[in-house]
Amino acid sequence: MAQQSETSIVDIDAPYWEGAARGVLVLQQCEDCGQIRHYPRLMCSNCHSLRVGHVEATGRGRVVSWTISHHAFSPKFAEEVPYALVTVELDEGVRILGRAETDFELEVDRQVRVEFRQHEQEKPTLWCIAEDQKGEEN
Repeated sequence: MAQQSETSIVDIDAPYWEGAARGVLVLQQCEDCGQIRHYPRLMCSNCHSLRVGHVEATGRGRVVSWTISHHAFSPKFAEEVPYALVTVELDEGVRILGRAETDFELEVDRQVRVEFRQHEQEKPTLWCIAEDQKGEEN
């Protein structure tokens, strides 16, 4: 069941990051039409409602696209380049962007799951793991 919250520009992504800290992908869901959305926004793009709830995603989806990054977005990741950034369409119908495990072959429609990982003092990073792999031990 969706958890409803009063949303403002200040806390619009707070449920996402609170979920990430628990290792759970939290998505917004419109309280009026039920549309699930990501990235967090104040208004539903389907019905323009301002009423928002939150649901925990299954964390499963399929690869839609990817790119290989040769430049780190943060100096803390400089030693990790090159790395793959993967666009995944979740079972819930929204697309997300995450880092790919280095030891699986990237291909369109490859079934993956997502998990958050902590990296030093940064916020948790979303990783995509092939369904037939275990992922990182917590």
